[in-house]
Amino acid sequence: MPHVKKALFLSILLFSPFSRAEHVIVCGGPALRAWEDYRTEEDRHDRWWGNFVRASTLRMAEIRQTWGKEAALVWLVYKPGYETRGLEDQKPYTTWIAEQAAKRNATLIWFSSSSDYISKINARPRKSVETYDYFGHSNQFSFMFDYGNNIMAVSTAWLHQDDIPKLKSSIFAKNAICKSWGCHTGASMSSVWKKNLGYPLIGSKGKTLYTMVGQGFMPTGYDGWTH
Repeated sequence: MPHVKKALFLSILLFSPFSRAEHVIVCGGPALRAWEDYRTEEDRHDRWWGNFVRASTLRMAEIRQTWGKEAALVWLVYKPGYETRGLEDQKPYTTWIAEQAAKRNATLIWFSSSSDYISKINARPRKSVETYDYFGHSNQFSFMFDYGNNIMAVSTAWLHQDDIPKLKSSIFAKNAICKSWGCHTGASMSSVWKKNLGYPLIGSKGKTLYTMVGQGFMPTGYDGWTH
């Protein structure tokens, strides 16, 4: 009988729906300078193409410090934004992003639309997502994966708070930590996230400043964060 019990135990491990912890980082795309330069100085965004990319890699370093050097990193990046900005700047941004992922042993997953994001985030294993971070443009109602890229001051790819019920709460681990590093998320979207998924979404009460990420500092919430 002992060998039967051992085989049963091994089969439970093999077919268990639970997987090791993952740390998911979502990275939205930058605006085009061609559009932004038409706007007044105080309304311009993304003078530097790499704000959200650099913030993502800074967060990866934090995660590895807290959860260990072998912590599994999953990086979802909105590819069209970096393709078009790369053409504008004549720089291979998508190649550079892939190199950053490889350097950190992070799993890079490109996505290209709102529905593609939902599909790929829902494909994460059950109870695997220990932390979730979003870096990108946002307002109180939406993550804006694209903003000022296809059309000046307009988003064409987003996760609206009305879309949150489409996300699977089952992908999140118990006591998962979720945070949006975009502007104004804490004003509305955070409460909708918790209501539908059961986990708090820390969000900025006002603007989020990325001015110091190039010097190695995480974005700051100008008016503080919700909890």
